Amino acid sequence: MGNNPRPACSRGNMGNNPRPACSRGNMGNNSRPACSSGDIRRKLRSACSRGNIGSCLCRGRAGGGCPTCLPADLYSELLERVKKGGGEKAVLRHTQRNKKLFVRERLRLLLDDGDFLELSPLAGLDMPYGDVPAAGCLTGIGKICGVWCVFIASDATVKGGTIYPIGVKKQLRAQEIAMENRLLSVHLVDSGGAFLPLQSELFPDKLHGGRIFYNEAIMSAMGIPQVAVVCGSCVAGGAYVPTMAEESVIIDKIGTLFLAGPPLVKAATGEDVSPEDLGGARLHSQVSGCTDHFAPSEEEAYECIRNVVSTLNCEPVPEEDRDHDSPLYSPEELLGLAPLDYGCTLPVKLILSRLVDGSRLQEFKAAYGTTLVTGFGHVEGHLVGIVANNGELAHDAALKGSHFVQLCGQRGIPILFLQNTAPQPAGPASISQAEAHSNRLKAQASMMAAVACAAVPKITIVIGGCFGSESYVMCGRSFSPNFLFLWPNARVALVDSRHFPTVTPAGDWTGEELELKQLKAKLEEESSAFYSSSRLWDDGIILPQDTRKVIAQCLEIMEQKKSQAVSPCPYPIIRM
Repeated sequence: MGNNPRPACSRGNMGNNPRPACSRGNMGNNSRPACSSGDIRRKLRSACSRGNIGSCLCRGRAGGGCPTCLPADLYSELLERVKKGGGEKAVLRHTQRNKKLFVRERLRLLLDDGDFLELSPLAGLDMPYGDVPAAGCLTGIGKICGVWCVFIASDATVKGGTIYPIGVKKQLRAQEIAMENRLLSVHLVDSGGAFLPLQSELFPDKLHGGRIFYNEAIMSAMGIPQVAVVCGSCVAGGAYVPTMAEESVIIDKIGTLFLAGPPLVKAATGEDVSPEDLGGARLHSQVSGCTDHFAPSEEEAYECIRNVVSTLNCEPVPEEDRDHDSPLYSPEELLGLAPLDYGCTLPVKLILSRLVDGSRLQEFKAAYGTTLVTGFGHVEGHLVGIVANNGELAHDAALKGSHFVQLCGQRGIPILFLQNTAPQPAGPASISQAEAHSNRLKAQASMMAAVACAAVPKITIVIGGCFGSESYVMCGRSFSPNFLFLWPNARVALVDSRHFPTVTPAGDWTGEELELKQLKAKLEEESSAFYSSSRLWDDGIILPQDTRKVIAQCLEIMEQKKSQAVSPCPYPIIRM
């Protein structure tokens, strides 16, 4: 989440729920920190220490670092690193030599006052081809003139603005969110084009670079406005983004637009030509018509875009005076309740009591299928249906979940999934166990179908484990929730490596034992929240204590769709 100072344009209690003793006491030796790969893994392992979950609530004052705090502290450290873009030298070169504004300063000028929701800030870290901080672009959702907008902003301090495969994936996800929620899109383009050594991962396939331009056309035909600012070099594929936008602004002296730059012209024809003569602001504003507005400076360009947005006939969400109660228990305590291992998971109602207004939950089938908690509550005044893991998703729990999801679909109520799935159970050892196993599978399949077909907004928060088929039932990434976030302690994998058979610690391993040990280490590395988020398997890691705020933002963003009265037209806007 970012902070962005800028003026805008124009009681039933959830049961007896005392603060849990275990939130101030020892959680036992089950606690184990989440680990990621490369530098992230080494940092976390070096910091690992078993400790007292109570110290989480006081940010490490008791004991100097506990297992629950460590993933959250690592997240905060990585976030600060990512906010520096390509590093101090690159930022100085960008701002002083090239006379450009840093990408976060650009967003400050563009967006209204208030927090914006940044998406996947840790994407691109520790990839096979190296670190690409924030995947080379910032994406998120903020307000312009009171209207929620998706922004996609290139960061030219990272690899000179060169586009890597992870950057393409991040842009495509931002466009997907814009289409699902009918959100205006704003592109701030400062791109050096594709990184050619990885062209096979960028160009040929359906969900590679060309899909960005396909989506632009489809979004335009859907009546979803798109505007762009050429605030740097737009080379090769990057040149199509502003030319396919409905309105675009180019900035004098720093904005250029061409398929091939001066070095390639020199190599092909022997002719010396300046970037300004080949594709500068005056050429495209006065001769080619590739851009619609000429801006003498960056500040004027972003003011121009704000004026354009005010004429798009996009109505902001009506300001409603939503009176809501705060939870009876502080959301700040959620960090101390985050489950580091399924074996030490606390009742999920302890978490819900720190998320919903007044700690009130109108529970559905409270005494049936108790390993799944379902019910209705409000988050900052927004009504939401809640589906939360509270143990293994057994037969009765899955039937209950299927019933409740269908109720939400029929009533048009958004669904919030809190996911902490159980490790995969052992196979059946008898006929009766096999029958019970089959019945559970059938019930889970019913719930899976209900979740997939519920035509309401869905938000998934992985608060613990995200393992196996139960993650699908609980609206994992494959089931396309509108938003999916992880807590720093989350684990995402087909199976939980910590429930593998143990391997003898000392030397003489058989071949199978060695293979099992290697597989377990690989799963341990690849299942951490940081590994997941760097590869865009989610929309970002959030701190547990920020969960209520993020959920409320997402619900408000999705609500804007209701007030958009634009009907689809058969064709996109095409420049002639």
